[in-house]
Amino acid sequence: MEMTEGYVLHEITPLMEKDALYIADRHKKEFTYPIHNHEVYELNFVEHAAGARRIVGDKAEIVGEYDLVLITSCNLEHVWEQADCKSEDIREITIQFKFGDDESDGFFDKKPFEYIRNMIHEARKGLCFNMSAIMKVYDKLNTLSQITDNFEALMQFLSILNTLSRCEGSRTLASSSYAKVNIEDDSRRILKVKNYINENYMYDIKLKDLATIANMSDCAFSRFFKIHTGRTLSDYIIDIRLGYATRMLIDTTQSISEISFQCGYNNISNFNRIFKRKRGCSPSEYRANYRKIKVIV
Repeated sequence: MEMTEGYVLHEITPLMEKDALYIADRHKKEFTYPIHNHEVYELNFVEHAAGARRIVGDKAEIVGEYDLVLITSCNLEHVWEQADCKSEDIREITIQFKFGDDESDGFFDKKPFEYIRNMIHEARKGLCFNMSAIMKVYDKLNTLSQITDNFEALMQFLSILNTLSRCEGSRTLASSSYAKVNIEDDSRRILKVKNYINENYMYDIKLKDLATIANMSDCAFSRFFKIHTGRTLSDYIIDIRLGYATRMLIDTTQSISEISFQCGYNNISNFNRIFKRKRGCSPSEYRANYRKIKVIV
């Protein structure tokens, strides 16, 4: 174990060719690390940081006293920012892990890890856990960096993952279109509609056309979509379009008007209004915020 001021770093001996875990347990007064992404999976716990802003992909939120997020996509940018956090003693526990090339590498693909495998799959968009889940794993998170035996530390971490994977109420953060993950659904009708929207978001999408794809009347389909997804059709289309828009704002130098048009908005004023309502800032402000130094680790 290596110790520096404000940090406890604990590297676990590898199960295979590389280290199985990297743990950083630290106390600090502010968030200073820039927005970043990395090849390994990450479980990040933040304590006593009420008022801080968490950004995962195209989702920005102000966190409370406790925050726990799992990220399993190498392309998903994330950062915790100071924002309105006034705490003088922020605690952050970062656990990075990856036992192979992906969640189906032969390790989590085994039957005992079914719940963990499903959770890792969901966490490609970032997965945020509620307070009930956090309290169930708090004691094990709190002591993980103090375990000096590599095997025991790994077993405790797997126990944390197992507990979290069986908790209800977790929610994904980034939109599917931003995170570049395949759209999935347990309803064939809804899946066909979602795929159509994902392939045609840049065009005018009519309710009648979507209802025809689902082989339902317009009114019946609108109710069916809302009941099945928990969102109105218009809100879902907006989320898909804005996911692509935010990705373009970050990854390209195209103008706001060009991005607006390519995401299905022929009226830039309407695009700016919807973007600000959903993201809390204008497209230009969003782009400026993401032009901070980005780090790939």
